[in-house]
Formats: sequence, C-alpha cells, structure tokens
Amino acid sequence: MPGPDQQTLDRILSRGVSQIIVEGELEKLLKAGKPLRLKMGFDPSRPDIHLGHVVGLRKLRQLQELGHQLILIVGDWTAQIGDPSGASITRPMLTAEEVRSNAESYMRQFFKVVDPDKTQAVYQSEWFGDFTLASVIKLTSMFTVNQFLHRDDFAKRYEAGRPIAVTEMLYPLLQAYDSIAIKSDVEFGGTDQMFNLLVGRELQEKMGERPQQCVMMPILPGTDGVRKMSKSLDNYIGVEEAPGEMFGKVMSLPDNLILTYFELLTDVPDGDLAEMGSALETRSTHPMELKKRLGREIVAAFHDAGAATQAQEEFERVVQQRQAPSEVPELAVNASTDGVTSADDTGLAVDVARFIVAVGLAPSRSEARRLLTQGAVELDGERVAEGTVVIAYGAVLKVGRRRFLRVVKG
Repeated sequence: MPGPDQQTLDRILSRGVSQIIVEGELEKLLKAGKPLRLKMGFDPSRPDIHLGHVVGLRKLRQLQELGHQLILIVGDWTAQIGDPSGASITRPMLTAEEVRSNAESYMRQFFKVVDPDKTQAVYQSEWFGDFTLASVIKLTSMFTVNQFLHRDDFAKRYEAGRPIAVTEMLYPLLQAYDSIAIKSDVEFGGTDQMFNLLVGRELQEKMGERPQQCVMMPILPGTDGVRKMSKSLDNYIGVEEAPGEMFGKVMSLPDNLILTYFELLTDVPDGDLAEMGSALETRSTHPMELKKRLGREIVAAFHDAGAATQAQEEFERVVQQRQAPSEVPELAVNASTDGVTSADDTGLAVDVARFIVAVGLAPSRSEARRLLTQGAVELDGERVAEGTVVIAYGAVLKVGRRRFLRVVKG
C-alpha cells in the first residue's frame, strides 16, 4: 500500500497526540507503506465507554484508513487484577462472567468509531489461558521491583505507606506480554499508560523482537473541566447516550474546554480551530455558539445530523427559552406515593421536597431543599418554594434546567 503524503502524516502524528516514542521511527514505518499491527487494549471493568476513550479510538481509525490493522485486546485477565493507573487504589477483581458481559457491551460501542472490517478483536485468555507458573516466573525475572516502584502511582503509594498488591505488579507485565502475543508494531494509550507501554517495548527488545512504537494521547478532561473524564466521577459523556443528553452535557462544558474538545474529538480543520481560538480571545463570537457547533459535531458522529439538529432545537427550547420539551415523561402517582399528603380526582397536595425525591427528580432531601431555595423548581412555569404544594393532574414539574415530569393520576 502507498505511504501517506507528508501533510496527512503530520496531522496524524501531531493532532491529538501528547508524545510518541520514537517519533522518527514511527514516521519511517508509516512512510514505508507496509501494514502495521496497531495495539490498543481495554480492561472491560465497566460496560460503557465515553468520549475519553474516543480520543485514542479516533487516532486508530485514522491509521486504519491508511490500511493498517487494529488488534483490539479485551483485557479479560488484567481486568481481573485491576490496574490502579490514575486511581492510586487497588480495583476490585472481576469474575470471568462479569468481564465477558462488559466486553460484549464494549465491542458494540468500539465499532461506533473504529472500522470493524480492519479490526481483529482478541481476548487475553487466548494466550494467558495456557500460562503456567513457570511462564509467570520467567516473565517476572526480566524486570526488577525497583523499576516498577518508579511508576508514578506506585511511587506515591509507596512513599505514603499505602499498600501495593503483588498482583498489581503483574499488571504491566501482562500488558507487556500482550505485545509479544500479537506481535505489536505500535501501541496506543493515554499519558497515564506510558509506563505500561514502555514495559511492552522493553520486553520485546529483551525477547529479540523489534520494539513497538508508543503513542500517548492526552487525557480528556471531564465535563467539570478539572478531573479526567470518568464514569465514577460522573463527569462523562457516554457514546451511547441519547442525542439530547449528549448535546446538553456538551453545552455544560466550561468555555476553556471548547478548543480541546474540538481538537481531540472532531475533524474540524486546523484552520477553523485557529479562527475559533482567535474569536474566543477577542470575544467576537459568543462561546455558546461554538459549543452548539461542538454539540452538533459530537451528536452527529454517534447518531446522525438530523438527531444533532433536533437536539440543538430541544436545548434552545427547554434551556434558553425555558419552555417544556416536546416530549415530557409521565408518571402516575396516587395517595400512596411518598410525599403526597392528600389526593382527590383533580390532583394532589404534596410536601414538595419529599415528593421530588420520591419521583426521582432529586437525589436527596437536602439536594431537593437546595434546589427549592435556589428557585430551581417550577410547576407549570411558576417557581415553587419548600412546603406543601397542590399539583393538578397533567401539570408539568420542572427541577433544575433539564429534568421534567408530567404528573398524571395513578
């Protein structure tokens, strides 16, 4: 296959990339035009993936389009050990059944980004299933404990006197052996995976193979704008979320993340990115308009252009114009519903703080009271305060900016 032109190569090796080891070697390999085996592994510790994962998957897709083959490793063995990268705690082990179930969900979502026709999905158990104790001892003999204590999260925990399980030391070794098993040419991961990727490169050298190139992508900040995107931190945008939910979360991003998200998650040309940066700096364009464009780009990528347009229109109607959405979920309630103090054929009298918790519009009584104090609870467009409120059947209750519920007779 022909090698890429220099402009394409420069874009692939620079945009959305934090570091490449070794960049010059990788550039030569790509120019040679020989199909490379691209390695990326995921521990299916959770059944859903989010836009943080998509940063790396998009880079893989770009290389697939040049003719290279993706070897997608489902870490069904390493997931049962738990990798503490970025967490500084030992994750709970998963059963084989949990891993398999989560992996099936992962695979469905992977192919929203990568090309399934140029992807070979493999499970670690295909090679680790035959591993013996002798195999493990041989693998561990190639590295020292001192090397592993230089890994950032291990070093911090060691200094603080917090425990480090022996099994955790095995994690980077097993991930490294994956590179041997699949004959990896290039491995991809976030910057928090640099140590593991380099162990794979070193192991290949020790075993007489050509060392893989390592491509590290930046960590995508979550919707809070501070911490990395994570399901456990509830600051994520899932790839299977509904268009309206996805668009709304994009609109909640801090303004300083607009360009980062455009750069890492879209194909908007670099020239457009430069214009956006200038517009934000000079305030010639309102950040809201750029976020709407970003929301359309992201929703269209995982749904379609029609869904993106509809999601924007719904956001403008509900959030900006403060109207009810076109479709409001209904909930049938009666006198036995928590928070209802009395009921007749026309409606209900409710302790509003208790009621909005009972119907799932607030997570706790304290949060419900906070929302009421801030004027964030409305009944048919009128703000309500804490205390007893009469709700007629068919009325729409709004809590916060995007939570609506039509109360109907149970």
